[in-house]
Amino acid sequence: MFKTLTQGKHTILSHPDYFNLVDISWFDATYWQKQNKIVGAKKGRATAWFFKHDDLTAVLRHYWRGGLVGKVLSDQYLYLGLKNTRVCKEFSLMIKLIELGLNVPKPIAARVSTSGLIYRGDIITQAVSGAKSLLDVLIERPLNSSELESIANTIALFHNKGVYHADLNINNILFNEDGDVYIIDFDRGELKVPNPQWQQSNIARLKRSFSKEQGRNSVFNWQSNDWETFNVLYSQKLSA
Repeated sequence: MFKTLTQGKHTILSHPDYFNLVDISWFDATYWQKQNKIVGAKKGRATAWFFKHDDLTAVLRHYWRGGLVGKVLSDQYLYLGLKNTRVCKEFSLMIKLIELGLNVPKPIAARVSTSGLIYRGDIITQAVSGAKSLLDVLIERPLNSSELESIANTIALFHNKGVYHADLNINNILFNEDGDVYIIDFDRGELKVPNPQWQQSNIARLKRSFSKEQGRNSVFNWQSNDWETFNVLYSQKLSA
């Protein structure tokens, strides 16, 4: 599924295609900056760094805690074995999703760094070519009917395959340069038995993100009837 390499307190998880290429320096944004290989950054709760290495354009992301706990522990997690880390769980899940033929970024490598009972983590994924988030699009213009249908179909397909996304929001839904819909950020995600309870919980979270961003942005091209159309299209594609 993936290969591991241990270097002192660091364990590197690599996709088989990249096992002989990735080393510890890949997880240091400064390393890429010194080589002038940083090609972009996305600011959020934490910065995601985009770098280009040969033919690969990738995204480096550090694991940070959110909420009140994050104000105290920032990026520290309790270490209960490699397989129990959020890093390993996300990396493993993404490999499975690729195998299922779903539109997610290819996982390249991840790092778990331990210090006693504490660990910190990083993950590198392939960048989605020409990606624009759903939020970015809605700030520019309304969705057309084809785009709305593609989003509904993609989320329904993920749900039909049992893919639970812990933070399904409009920042984590991307269009690539061909207009295909991708979903990103599977931290705390799971493969579950399809069930209306968790599926509708995912959809409710997505709906809240539309409302949240509508309140934040003075220009936001989204109407209540867009949501109604999305919900009908999504329900039609959802397996009974």
